Amino acid sequence: MTCRNCGTEIADKALICYRCGKATTDPRVKPPADESVFAKPRRSLWPWLAVAGLAAAGLLATWVIGC
Repeated sequence: MTCRNCGTEIADKALICYRCGKATTDPRVKPPADESVFAKPRRSLWPWLAVAGLAAAGLLATWVIGC
């Protein structure tokens, strides 16, 4: 087999070319996108604020009715 990059004759089972160092096959796993792997889309805080507001209103109503 010949290297696709430099044309050197290499073994049929070779994973990389010994002369240029390039891979002889396409990668099996797609490389990650240009953005950071750790970047996550931020979730909205509105559902949490709504639940906290309803809980506070319920506690306030319970306190007012109890007095």
